[in-house]
Amino acid sequence: MEMKNNLLISLKLTLLMIFLCSVIHPILISVAGKAAAGGGDGETVTVNNKVVGYANIGQKFTDDKYFWSRPSAVDYNAAGSAGSNNGPSNPDYLKIVSDRIDSFLVHNPGVKKEEVPAEMVTASGSGLDPDISLASANIQVKRIAKARDLDKSKLKELINRHLNKNPIGPDKINVLQLNVALDAMK
Repeated sequence: MEMKNNLLISLKLTLLMIFLCSVIHPILISVAGKAAAGGGDGETVTVNNKVVGYANIGQKFTDDKYFWSRPSAVDYNAAGSAGSNNGPSNPDYLKIVSDRIDSFLVHNPGVKKEEVPAEMVTASGSGLDPDISLASANIQVKRIAKARDLDKSKLKELINRHLNKNPIGPDKINVLQLNVALDAMK
């Protein structure tokens, strides 16, 4: 009789958990998403009433006239968000990072290898990081100023206007929003 009671209690608890986890929880998450910026569809960045990207998903910029994002292990494909899972002792990974450093130095003459911020040559854990640090933005100023024939001080002002201060972590700059503002400069 006691086994029958325990089995009945276990069955009721299982059914309750199935209902909570497969019905109530998704409804709560959906409601919270709809209340968030972008209505759960992500925060879009628009230019002239045209969506140019999502503020929370990194995008690839390789033209010298733009600020570059962090590299992506998944080529900025949000459907396949992931890191590389390669460690610093992996020779293939070291080759990729070395190639990224070489490419960065070619496009940013005057920058020394040891000055290149690690985030500019290593992918984030998600492969979709939309932000860079102040140091990563500032190290690209000379290249962009030359490519756009702009004064470096104007670019630094633009960077500082787009710096998101974080009281509990490092300050960061959204690359897409910064590049949209850069294109808007006359």
